Amino acid sequence: MEQYAVLRTNSRQGALMTVRHEETGQITGTPDKEYNLIWFTETCLKNALRLETYIADADRSGDSELADLFRRAQAESRKGAEQGKEFLRRRL
Repeated sequence: MEQYAVLRTNSRQGALMTVRHEETGQITGTPDKEYNLIWFTETCLKNALRLETYIADADRSGDSELADLFRRAQAESRKGAEQGKEFLRRRL
């Protein structure tokens, strides 16, 4: 079973700790790297959809600068989703 270390920062104390992490594919039935790719793609898609609401809220309040920020973020989320989908097509 593959093991690797994950470094995490405790934001309250600023402490850095190492956590041993084992491949969880035996639990999910999917290797971690494939699960992570699926998660990444789904998260980008959800983010693009969520940002549509934020854009509408900013537009409704007349804040075009904020709406533009959310539109740029949405475009990046769509880009990430497209890249994730391409990886999924090639790898799964």
